[in-house]
Amino acid sequence: MSYVLFAIIAYIVGSIPSGLIVGKLGYNIDIREHGSGNLGGTNTFRVLGKKAGLIVTISDILKGTIAARIPWMFDADVNILIVGIFAVIGHMYPIFAKFKGGKAVATSGGVILAVEPILFGVMLLTFFIMLKISKYVSLSSIVTGIVTVIMSIILGHIGLIIVTSILTAFVIYRHRSNIKRIMDKTEPKIKWM
Repeated sequence: MSYVLFAIIAYIVGSIPSGLIVGKLGYNIDIREHGSGNLGGTNTFRVLGKKAGLIVTISDILKGTIAARIPWMFDADVNILIVGIFAVIGHMYPIFAKFKGGKAVATSGGVILAVEPILFGVMLLTFFIMLKISKYVSLSSIVTGIVTVIMSIILGHIGLIIVTSILTAFVIYRHRSNIKRIMDKTEPKIKWM
């Protein structure tokens, strides 16, 4: 029963639509009606600028971290990585935003931060190195996911290997249109790095 309860809580936490809240309260804009229509940090950066994008990205990371850590607060005998998966599902398909959310990247990172902060640091480093090289946020996100799985295998943590593989599969699936645009050379590149 604990898993069901914490999975529901994690899903609800993950469903908090940071991009929608920041856009509506701070700018009177529904970012779903602009840019890619996505609720994540990348679209927020494009539509509302660096400050809003940073707030949304950090908020989305914290959703994963908080959701994964909640069972610790109750000393519950559950695997917090499994609980964290439901926060990512909530982020992708939020009940508070008609089930149209982000692309799983930041919230997945937040789940890893809750369990392996050093691995989260490796993820950040990988992401920004790839972003510097490619200028594609989507490609950087996918490569970061793959590197995270490889690092999990090196660490030999079976639970981490399984969960990072699932989260990376989410990231790749949610970026399938981006992958097509990269192949067609129509995917927008960042201009600030």
